[in-house]
Order: sequence, then structure tokens, then C-alpha cells
Amino acid sequence: MSIEKIDTLVVGGGQAGIALSEHLGKHGVPFLVLEKSRIAEAWRTARWDALVTNGPVWHDRFPNLEFKGNAPDEFVSKDRVADYIEEYADMVNAPVRTGVTVLSAEPFKDRAGFRVETSDGVIEATRIVSATGAFQHPVIPPLVREDASVHQMHSQSYRNSEQVAEGAVMVVGAGSSGAQIADELNRAGRKVFLSVGPHDRPPRRYRGRDFVWWLGVLGLWDRAAQEPGTEHVTISVSGAYGGHTMDFRRLASEGVTLLGRTEGYQNGALTFAGDVRKNVDAGDDNYNKLLDDADAYVAAMGLDLPLDPDARQTWPDPDSLTTPIRNLDFAAEGITTIIWATGYRQDFDWLKVDAFDDKGAPVHQRGVSKEPGLYFLGLPWQSRRGSTFLWGVWHDAKFVADQIAIQRAYADYDGQAEVVATAAE
Repeated sequence: MSIEKIDTLVVGGGQAGIALSEHLGKHGVPFLVLEKSRIAEAWRTARWDALVTNGPVWHDRFPNLEFKGNAPDEFVSKDRVADYIEEYADMVNAPVRTGVTVLSAEPFKDRAGFRVETSDGVIEATRIVSATGAFQHPVIPPLVREDASVHQMHSQSYRNSEQVAEGAVMVVGAGSSGAQIADELNRAGRKVFLSVGPHDRPPRRYRGRDFVWWLGVLGLWDRAAQEPGTEHVTISVSGAYGGHTMDFRRLASEGVTLLGRTEGYQNGALTFAGDVRKNVDAGDDNYNKLLDDADAYVAAMGLDLPLDPDARQTWPDPDSLTTPIRNLDFAAEGITTIIWATGYRQDFDWLKVDAFDDKGAPVHQRGVSKEPGLYFLGLPWQSRRGSTFLWGVWHDAKFVADQIAIQRAYADYDGQAEVVATAAE
């Protein structure tokens, strides 16, 4: 049986792999995309039913295709996003082979390239791009035993309120997913407890502009790295119900009980740090700073944008802020379910290369690995704050494709005193 050979093998047919397909195609690079399920599968089956985009589609899209049939300021459903990525794949003629799992990839010892074992046979590739994304394996902290008298699920498995057993619900994690799920369950009439950690919370709209516009004009989307100490700070924002600012004091006024970071579990009860006020106040400071920066920008640019005094009004402190709860007994509170909105870990075990740090994270420069011929795409903060958004991954993909084209041009140099055009650009 002959072994298939390809210049560049892209592993992953989500938004990163499809964005890269456009740029590799423009460079004339022979490549193949392998996807273990369907294109954009995670958008279809690893999100809750009512999820919509956290940004309006005039902004959260690939540059060369609008969301046809949707209003520019609309927050579209997860299934619409999946359809859009498929439309883009068709538009750029992405060579995607679905239903194929990559099992391992190992560099050749005596020549450039990799031997790639897949569920469909062996492929030899000169280059590999890992475009498997940032959300691979859900993380549930090992606090509550699996045999405890409470059902546990990760936010990845949550679909809707009807799926959750009767009783109160404990949601751990107040980033966009945790806050939105808590809001949805509370609106469905469930008793909800929400564990709130460090977070940013921008205004949904301010002075007639969505927060994505403000982050753009203020240069915050292009921030190259997180500030020290903010690695675990999430962003809490929502496009649900037409889009609204995620305000934890508002959630509390509507019935959600706020708690600090979840610390431990013993004898049927969770324990929490006494930092709920600190975390909520820090989120408020982040919110108000963006308003201040926006006001300064309007004044400096001489823009005619309406004042928005309501944006600075605050909800009163709930009891759960003034008297923090440090211990929560499940039986006493009728809690039957814990939803862990606690993020994901990446999995690169299939890559048999020395290209990772002691925590298993890729060592790279804007997606270019220290392992020759290996690239990464779709990583959080790969080049900027916006790297995990559709438009952000598109720009990261362009850079990675450019680097591949440059290396191909150098490889084509025959030793004569000639300028390799692509490499010199």
C-alpha cells in the first residue's frame, strides 16, 4: 500500500484550519486538512443550545465573507456559526478530509518532515500545522468525588435547563460561559449559586458602540500579551437576549447567590474563599476604566457620540456580597447539580516532538514552533488578545501561512546567487 505524501498537513477543521486554508491556497502550497469529525464540529455539539456569539457579526467574522441573511449587529446562534465556517470552507475550496483522526506524528530522524499515523493510514508531511484549537478537553477540578450525592457536569456538556435535575444548581466559574449559564438557569426559575473568580466585564454597549468597537479603537484587541498576574482572569460578556452587560450585582438582584472562588469540598459542602467582593469590585473597576478610556477617546477624537449616564449607575450590594458565604451545604440548600465552567486543557500528546514547556504548552513564536516544520494555530494569545476570535485567528493564519511559504522558498534555493522572491518579500 503506497504512503500518501503532502507538503503541509493541517490537523483540525475548525475555524483555525479553515482560515489557514485560504492563505495556504493563495500561496499555492499543497496541503490537506484532516478533521476527526465534521467541519466546525465543536460549534455544533460542544456548546449549549441557546449559545449565541459574544460579539456582533459585523465584527466576529472572517474578513472576506459576511454573515449572509443576518443583521450586522446580530448575535447569531452556534449553529449559524458552524454553517458560516462551512460556507467559508467551500468558498476557499479547503481540501478537508473529515472523519479522520490523527493518532501520532513523529519527525523523521534522517530528513525533514514527519511520519503521521492516522485512522485512515500513514501520511508523510514536510510540515504540520496543529490547528486543534483552544477547547479540547474539559477540566473539572478534583474537588468533589464522583460518587458524591450530586450530579456533576462540565459546561461543555450543558445543553439547557430541562436537562438539569430538579433542585438548586451550583455553577463554578463566572467567565462568559458560567455567567451566561447561571443567567439562563435563573431565568428558567432555578435556584442558582455562582462561584465568581477574577474577571473582566466590559459594557455590552457604551455611547452607541458595542464593546468590540471600543476594544478595537483603543488598541486592546491587539495587545500582544497578558499583563503579569492576569493569566486566570476571564472575560464575562454576553450576546444572549439581544446582548447585555454582564453585571453580577444585577444577577444577584434577580435571585442568583454570589460566592467567591471555590476552594474545597468536605462532608457534602463546598468551601469558598472570602474574595467575592474583591472579585466583583475588580470587575467593576475594569468596567469603569473602559468607560473612562472611551470618554477620553471621544474627547480626543472630537467624536459626536451621545452621552450615556445610565452606564455608570450601579445595582445595590446583595447580601451575598456584604456577608460572604464561606461554606455551602448541598443538602441544606437542595443543590443537586454542579456545573463546572472551569475551562479546558489542550492535548498535544499525538505530537512526538520536544516542542513544549514543563506544563505541556507549546513553545512558539506567533505559532512558529521551535521544532522545524511544526506550527500551531488557534492558541489563546497566539499573537494578540483577539487570537481566539474568528477575525483574530484569520490574521494569525495569514502569518503562519506566510512563514510556510517563506520556508518553501528557501528550500527551493539551488545554491546559485539568486534572490528567492518569496523569502525576500
